[in-house]
Amino acid sequence: MQKKTFSFSSSRTTCYFDASFTQINKVTDKEHVIYITDQHVFDLHKKYFKGSRVVVIPPGESYKTQETIDRIVEQLIEYGADRKTTLVGVGGGVVTDISGFAASVYMRGIPFGFVPTSVLGMVDASIGGKNGIDVGNYKNLVGTIQQPGFLYYDISLLQTLPQDEWVNGFAEVIKHAAIKDAGLFKELEKNSLQYYRKNKKALAALIRKNVMIKSAVVLKDEFEQGDRKLLNFGHTLGHAVENTYKLPHGHAVAIGIKAACLISEELMDFKEAARITALLEKYGLPTDLYMDFGKIMELMRMDKKKTRDIMNYVLLEKIGNAVVKPIPMKQLEKLIYSISRAR
Repeated sequence: MQKKTFSFSSSRTTCYFDASFTQINKVTDKEHVIYITDQHVFDLHKKYFKGSRVVVIPPGESYKTQETIDRIVEQLIEYGADRKTTLVGVGGGVVTDISGFAASVYMRGIPFGFVPTSVLGMVDASIGGKNGIDVGNYKNLVGTIQQPGFLYYDISLLQTLPQDEWVNGFAEVIKHAAIKDAGLFKELEKNSLQYYRKNKKALAALIRKNVMIKSAVVLKDEFEQGDRKLLNFGHTLGHAVENTYKLPHGHAVAIGIKAACLISEELMDFKEAARITALLEKYGLPTDLYMDFGKIMELMRMDKKKTRDIMNYVLLEKIGNAVVKPIPMKQLEKLIYSISRAR
């Protein structure tokens, strides 16, 4: 087991790589841990939770709500959780978002860590301290920025993932490459999803590389005043599409990435939209969707990245180099309308 510690403004996060869930008690105090997981993960990995206090929530984005948080808090009270208790979220991005948010607000904050069990969770959702819940169709509208004490990476947990969830996670891998690492983009072009599924060493290296990319961005800009905004590449339209059509997160982000590339062609003279689209499709991700323009724009107008009548949109100058471009909403609406009609 290897570890890397990142020091943030008021806390530290230690990442444990090449780890095994069977040894998690080496980094936690079993007597003071409560696990939060969803029903799918619990059913697949019951052996890891034997003898532990566990809160099991229903699976899926539709349960990332205040009602779920209320139920978790009630169970924490029943378990006698106090400020010495550590919450450990075991699952994909929904579980880590909910677990981090519950830990951030329970007794005004208790320690927490994550054991991500999906590709998406390992490379993106568990990293950076963003914890939150959805409100109706508005994704992550309520939340906190509070860093986990640890991230525990056991890639054997990915063996139970269905193909769709592997595909889902690679949207964020491709996003990181597009905005920050042209070399990684070339590596992804050379390889395939099946290559990483079969090659544990390559998969472990890929996950670690993505952890380092996102963590470096967050270290530079923990509270999203500058460079961290680049991590929203594909997410402005993607979140609206995700909640309108109930698509998996990565699938919606892939559609958002293609849209951002087309806007980059229009505004930034970007030349490689076709190359990015080809890579998304190579990894099984959708890139086309005939959108309900009205519904999409309604949700985008409530996006957190919007300031008055300006949307801060992440675009590409070239692969590996992203920028935040302020776009007036009226101009953006025309661009999105054009994209929605062209698909």
